Amino acid sequence: MALLRVHKLVKGYENPEGQRNIVVNVESLEMAAGEQVALSGESGAGKTTLLHLIAGIVRPDSGSVEFDGRDICRLSESERDRVRATGMGYIFQTFNLLQGFTCLENVLLGMHFGHGADRERARALLHRVGLGSRAGHYPRQLSTGQQQRVAVARALAGKPKLVLADEPTGNLDHENAREALSLIREVCVENHAALLLVSHDRDVLSRFDRVLKLDTLNLAAG
Repeated sequence: MALLRVHKLVKGYENPEGQRNIVVNVESLEMAAGEQVALSGESGAGKTTLLHLIAGIVRPDSGSVEFDGRDICRLSESERDRVRATGMGYIFQTFNLLQGFTCLENVLLGMHFGHGADRERARALLHRVGLGSRAGHYPRQLSTGQQQRVAVARALAGKPKLVLADEPTGNLDHENAREALSLIREVCVENHAALLLVSHDRDVLSRFDRVLKLDTLNLAAG
């Protein structure tokens, strides 16, 4: 059974003129447990919206998102939050770290909404991403690349089955981008998590065996 199965997923928004623009119109997308898939597409093509639909952050106009055997589109908001907290990890391009909290606290906060805080695991994840000695530092005291590493640790904190990564190398220079991508993929393998990573960077995409093109998945977006 597929870990993730997207079927006839449609989402649109009204523009200022009152016309409805279809942003996502995906006929089918499937991922197996532990699989790593890259999704390509230009900026503004709907990649982030698709990830938000898969994560249950927003609801589609129609269609289904079956994750681990459940159609999350049919769940209440609180139930979707619970599925996301216990089964998914999200790596944002802008990291979304809480500036008033230390690295360790940012990772622990990611656990509170899922299976519960585990300080030992949080420290182990920070050590794994090379920040074991920076657990007490605040995001502002870290480089951009180091902040991304905290975001990776936080995404894996809840032992997710699926990690969603939205342009995770977009704010990094070339060297840090390569290191971050390798780290994300390695840590997902170590934690038995599937990875769906969206990017428009050709170098990033070239490192994946399976690359899906959003303009191909999207039947009639525009």
